[in-house]
Amino acid sequence: MSELFYNAAPNGKPNATRVAPPLPKPRQYPAKPAQVYLFGTCVVDLFFPEAGMDAIRLLEREGIRVHFPQDQSCCGQPAYTTGYTEEARKVARAQLALFKADWPVVVPSGSCAGMMRHHYLDLFKDDPECLRQAELLAERTFELTEFLLHVCEVQLHDQGPQAKIALHTSCSARREMNTHLHARQLLGQLAKVERVEHDHESECCGFGGTFSVRMPDIAGAMVADKTRSLQDSGAAQMVTADAGCLLNINGALDKQQARFSGQHLASFLWQRTGGSR
Repeated sequence: MSELFYNAAPNGKPNATRVAPPLPKPRQYPAKPAQVYLFGTCVVDLFFPEAGMDAIRLLEREGIRVHFPQDQSCCGQPAYTTGYTEEARKVARAQLALFKADWPVVVPSGSCAGMMRHHYLDLFKDDPECLRQAELLAERTFELTEFLLHVCEVQLHDQGPQAKIALHTSCSARREMNTHLHARQLLGQLAKVERVEHDHESECCGFGGTFSVRMPDIAGAMVADKTRSLQDSGAAQMVTADAGCLLNINGALDKQQARFSGQHLASFLWQRTGGSR
């Protein structure tokens, strides 16, 4: 079955494109490496730096040395999904040059990981040199929870009190990286954490990068549905592995003076397993 996606074109009008939802590709997971790169994402860097640091701490606790190239910036997704293809190539090309060693690239965001693993291949399809770099990068790009679960084969030991949480997964992470399955399995290792279902988990929070700027009324209605569902779920906290969604949902919850807010999954896992800052 196909799905209808709306992308804002450069003229500001939505383009409806019917495409088949991408299917997760089978992966051959490597043995746990001694070193990795972290692609921190621009939203983590600017708004949730503690989540980036907690992602590093989780990896270092597994005995992995983490490298953070200082020149990294955006993955190029906002420009790409808005129709500014050449601008997206310029941003993405700069990222391709940063990860020269043959180490995995771990990303604490399913949407940014999806951009690098899947959409860079489309972005550079007419540029053989960059396409080859993109193909090599795609094969060693992992979303954080995927990497912890399938490469590190982490075993989490819950050291926190009883907690009832709701999980939010970004729409692109869910459909491109299967992140919701990885996050669920990691949360399932926490003995005192109950993950409650909410009826809008699979729906977009309304952020969508530039979508929320170009179509604020629609985006506002979507996040209102999302936050209503979260508050009706009975959860005491929301966790998500995508900082863009976290920024949007927390902003709405704060405006509504809600009884709880959200936290990046990296920070939640670190704190629940005895980590301290």
